[in-house]
Amino acid sequence: MRHRNHGRKLSRNTEHRRALLRNLVTSLILEERIVTTVPKAKEARRLAERMITLGKRGDLHARRLASGYCMTPAAVQKLFGDVAQRYASRPGGYTRITRSGWRKGDGADMAVLELIGTGVLQKRAEIRAKRAEARRKTAEESPPQQEPAPPEDEKEK
Repeated sequence: MRHRNHGRKLSRNTEHRRALLRNLVTSLILEERIVTTVPKAKEARRLAERMITLGKRGDLHARRLASGYCMTPAAVQKLFGDVAQRYASRPGGYTRITRSGWRKGDGADMAVLELIGTGVLQKRAEIRAKRAEARRKTAEESPPQQEPAPPEDEKEK
């Protein structure tokens, strides 16, 4: 019977599992989008939503609890600043898990865990478009380079 045995062990011991999930949640807060396996994403989602709820509370005790869990002070600042304001009126469901196929090496089922309402993908697309535009302009402005003619062999003469 599995009474009161919630959560996934993820084939790790307690310390390794806790460190893994702390790193995943910290990366999710900082990057707003991470790619991981489906079981890890489902476990990290529980903890990330709990951290965002702490960020929405905003009091000193919540900040100390979050700083005890998150790995970097930058993650705590972003959690209580930007992320908490973004989800102030939302009662829950701050993350989205999207399955993204199988990993080539071992066939693990992969997923994208991201914060809802994030503009990370849009920002990255805009940066890519700007770089492509800059490359196109430099290619148009520079004169076409002529390749030097290959040297003629003395034997052919």
